[in-house]
Amino acid sequence: MDRAELAAVLRTARSRVKPADVGLPAGPRRQVPGLRREEVAQLAGLGVDYVIRLEQGRGPRPSPQVLSALARALRLSDDDRDTMFRLAGAAPPQAGRVPMLVRPSVLRLLDRMADLPALVLSAKSDVLAWNPLAAALLGDFSELPSRQRNLIWQRFLGKTPDPDAESAADCVGCLRTAQARYPEDPDLARLIADLRAGSARFDALWRARRSGRLRPGSATIEHPELGPLTLDVDVLQEPETDQNVLVYSVAPGTPEASALELLRVTGLERFAYPQ
Repeated sequence: MDRAELAAVLRTARSRVKPADVGLPAGPRRQVPGLRREEVAQLAGLGVDYVIRLEQGRGPRPSPQVLSALARALRLSDDDRDTMFRLAGAAPPQAGRVPMLVRPSVLRLLDRMADLPALVLSAKSDVLAWNPLAAALLGDFSELPSRQRNLIWQRFLGKTPDPDAESAADCVGCLRTAQARYPEDPDLARLIADLRAGSARFDALWRARRSGRLRPGSATIEHPELGPLTLDVDVLQEPETDQNVLVYSVAPGTPEASALELLRVTGLERFAYPQ
């Protein structure tokens, strides 16, 4: 492990990422280029002290899971990610694993969707990226531990499980399909094991052995301030990385349209970073 070079790579990568690139407000008194260490830790689901030690070249050897989380938080390219893994003394991610890095062109597309909530999901429904309006509507994913930053985990093990039977079966079918494509992925196997152990409903649907995929439809979001909001959900497939972009929209003139407009104006204030 080359601690000094790894530290330099992490610091440089952090300075290149703007808060707006990852759906965070810049704040009025930002004094550092790029992200703060606290923000990197939040996005990666790590402790701030751990990130500080890595950037100072005195941290322990990070696990592949930690390195993958940092690569996503810092939006590293595949080449930069592989370099970071090698500097940490770890083998880069192998073929046969669920792709977890979002292509820069997809991130630019997400940034342009300022008027609609949108997020990027992995093949196993990890939330990999989201725009500010998605955070205002669905909650700030960066505040969740990395293992909980998954829509299927939230559906079956979160605070407000979704009771819709048909879409629940589709969600379980998505993991069946992902398992067939990535049978050697340890994080996918761990997710399935956690869901089967923690949710009898998931386990029953899993034993039905039904495959599936994400489908466009509608979803009712229980917003903590605006109440239940029913929105259309469209799925845009990105076949190169086996990822999906979920886009939420509503018809003009509806109460939900007014609610989204309110969130566009005020929603980000709920997620302002403390100064």
